[in-house]
Amino acid sequence: MEDLEALALLTDPVRRSAYQMVAGAGAEPVGRDEVAAALGVGRTLAAFHLDKLVDAGLLEASFARRSGRSGPGAGRPAKLYRRAAAERAVSVPPRAYLSAAELLAEGVERAGADAAVYGVAREHGREVGAAAGAGADPVGVLAGRGYEPETDGATVRLRNCPFHQLAARFPPLVCGMNLALVEGVLEGAGAAGWGARLDPTPGRCCVTLSKNNEDAI
Repeated sequence: MEDLEALALLTDPVRRSAYQMVAGAGAEPVGRDEVAAALGVGRTLAAFHLDKLVDAGLLEASFARRSGRSGPGAGRPAKLYRRAAAERAVSVPPRAYLSAAELLAEGVERAGADAAVYGVAREHGREVGAAAGAGADPVGVLAGRGYEPETDGATVRLRNCPFHQLAARFPPLVCGMNLALVEGVLEGAGAAGWGARLDPTPGRCCVTLSKNNEDAI
């Protein structure tokens, strides 16, 4: 019920927009003034909605001086917001798909069947890429799958891992599966010049994409 109550907060359009803006900023915290300006609402209203999201565990708050200065005359620290790491999910009636996935992952590891999982993941990725159409932008395809790609020149980092909790418990298996799936998407979409590699970094997906480099597939 707590998850349901938390997610119900997002039915308010202003609150949902505030959440989306903060979530879209990734690891970079966002201040109340920025949210108010982007949403076209007053600072007090923006603060009200942001703090409601913090209370529900959807956002995390911290304090810092945006000027970078410290000591007398530096001003009061600003309240900043970023997306919370905790996940919220609702199933009616209750289901336990994550528990099932964990049991299956442990069974795969014990059986040493990693290669079979990677093969299935690559095939699924090819189907996803092919469904998007030849020459489809792989960044857009992965965005549609919840990876939240962030482009930095020729490099694309995936800010979100759709299998986060499972990857935390079974990193070699799930990260390898993720890599195979993304490579399959690139192959299925005919994304020539694009490559994927494992690049584990805390707070984001373990796979990084790059274009026109030695990793291209």
